[in-house]
Amino acid sequence: MKIILTQEVNGLGAPGDIVEVKDGYGRNYLLPQGFAIKWTRGAEKQVDVIKRARGAREIRDLGHANEVKGQIEALSVKLAVRAGDTGRLYGSVTAAEIVDAVRSAGGPALDRRRVQLPGAVKSVGDYKVQVKLHPDVTATFTLAVTAAK
Repeated sequence: MKIILTQEVNGLGAPGDIVEVKDGYGRNYLLPQGFAIKWTRGAEKQVDVIKRARGAREIRDLGHANEVKGQIEALSVKLAVRAGDTGRLYGSVTAAEIVDAVRSAGGPALDRRRVQLPGAVKSVGDYKVQVKLHPDVTATFTLAVTAAK
């Protein structure tokens, strides 16, 4: 099955890429989740629009990615969340909350889909978080999760 990706899918491609996938994967996962649209000649004309939108919000090149990486790794990111007496959180920390914490710490605006968590963050402590900025550049920073008063 030939599809056009509308969002980044790990191991498959970026928005605007035309890829060939197995029928079941495309029909049962990518299309219903909104990660892709079915390929047609008319839809292929939309690829330019998708790629232009991606270019406007994406890291421009390798040099820009390294510059953003330096900004992120210099940050001290702290996130205060509700927690019990034992340090266990009520819920867990999401990628969107991490992006907001980076922005409030003075960092650049990031895409939440590029944040890679080490696992579920369900207790207070320090966690290593990775942000994939470019296919060749990954920034790593420490997220300090504390209990909100």
